[in-house]
Amino acid sequence: MSGKLELLFGPDTQLTEMMRLRVQSLQQKGEKRQEGERLLKPNEAVYRLDFSKQALSFSHWSVRLARPGSLTITATSQLWTPDLTHLMTRQLLEPSGVFWRGQGGSDVPVQCSEADAHEFGERIAELAKVRKVMYFLFAFAEGCSPDTVDSSITFTVDS
Repeated sequence: MSGKLELLFGPDTQLTEMMRLRVQSLQQKGEKRQEGERLLKPNEAVYRLDFSKQALSFSHWSVRLARPGSLTITATSQLWTPDLTHLMTRQLLEPSGVFWRGQGGSDVPVQCSEADAHEFGERIAELAKVRKVMYFLFAFAEGCSPDTVDSSITFTVDS
């Protein structure tokens, strides 16, 4: 017997703030980032998924953009612990999920690269088998912001 499990991406404000402080600290001290370190950009925030079940198969994405713009979701491939280590570029998964909505009112659907989004969802399901939490970088562009985005991912629960 299998059912559906929809997981909402939740903003991790504490980790986002910690990463912003790292950037600020480097700027104030006039230092450079470590080789390979991935610093948080102003239009990015850290989000997380908490897996209540771990035997999952990807089903579909639900991304709603309240206004025209684009959202890029990039997953971290390792169990990243920002309180102990810096985020390194090599920890970022490919492909990213890129979602966008053009001009034309609320009846214009959100679009994405279906193949990349599907592969990305399958990778998340694979990583869920070995961890309870995953972190993501959300990059907001072209009028998109955390206030205008609602996103989740739906899995089929394997029995």
